[in-house]
Amino acid sequence: MNSFGIRFRFTTFGESHGKAIGCVVDGVPAGLNIDEDFIQSELDRRRPGKNEFATQRKEEDKVEILSGVFEGKSTGSPIAMVIFNKNQKSKDYSNIKDIFRPGHADFTYWHKYGIRDYRGGGRSSARETAARVAAGAIAKLILKEIGVEIEAGIFEIAGIKAKKLDFEYAKKSEIYALDKDVEEEQKRAIIEAKKEHDSVGGAVFVRAKNVPIGLGEPIYYKLDAVLAEAMMSINAAKAVEIGLGIESSRIKGSQNNDQINKNGFLSNNAGGILGGISNGEPIELKVYFKPTPSIFKKQKTIDIYGNEVEFELKGRHDPCVAIRGSVVCEAMMALVLVDMLLLNTTSKLENIKKIYL
Repeated sequence: MNSFGIRFRFTTFGESHGKAIGCVVDGVPAGLNIDEDFIQSELDRRRPGKNEFATQRKEEDKVEILSGVFEGKSTGSPIAMVIFNKNQKSKDYSNIKDIFRPGHADFTYWHKYGIRDYRGGGRSSARETAARVAAGAIAKLILKEIGVEIEAGIFEIAGIKAKKLDFEYAKKSEIYALDKDVEEEQKRAIIEAKKEHDSVGGAVFVRAKNVPIGLGEPIYYKLDAVLAEAMMSINAAKAVEIGLGIESSRIKGSQNNDQINKNGFLSNNAGGILGGISNGEPIELKVYFKPTPSIFKKQKTIDIYGNEVEFELKGRHDPCVAIRGSVVCEAMMALVLVDMLLLNTTSKLENIKKIYL
């Protein structure tokens, strides 16, 4: 499946070393101001090659809008966007043409389809997430209209956890660190792993503020369930926690329950979601990323013929995929929330009457 969403739906296309990647976003209400500079700025945040903590693949990630926009506004028709690949080095992958890289999707893609694009992983490459960020930027423009704000940052790298959450600082940090007091230690862990031709994992904290009450479609399209699906669809994501997450399984109900008074909830252990529906509190979740599987150590594997081989990877890869992954997490949060907003408009008869009567 290459599409996501029901009422607000996007489809991505393209491969890591193909001519281009892109997306088609359907369900955008007509009349939305399409800020192309903002869309590009979102892609710039995710863009590779900016510093030593990311892959050195140099891509401009310049987005072009092909349809669905006239005189700066959405027309109600699908918005198609394309990003042309400029800096492929496909020869770096010639030595793995017939082998399965450990930790990658090579093995499963080959057995599922009987064919695979070995150049950087093809469709399974995290390069695809640039198209998600473009789609997510459209979603953010819609959310801005009703005052919903999404922010994210690095909560943990190589087991080094943030002790405080400063989303404003994260915007300025080279690694989107939420806690400046542990940022240097997190950076050292990345650089040390990189020097050892290895990689490290990390965790992203994502928060949405000013979310209206009532988003989510129980029973089988709950807000938390769809958010988990969205985050787990991101390359290298291995776990998602909403609110207290795992910690909620270790405490008593009297500790976990978010009590309420006339002014609202007294805590937010639920992460802003009850019964699969937003409760008006900030939606908070963590996404955990495994270490980048592309490492430059000698490894054992097998080839497509079943022979055991050893190989050393070439190419340019992120030493910690969670860093740029944080921008993708924001995009997926935005895409889910807009889909839920549009679905919620028909949840009550009175809403329909407001439009037609």
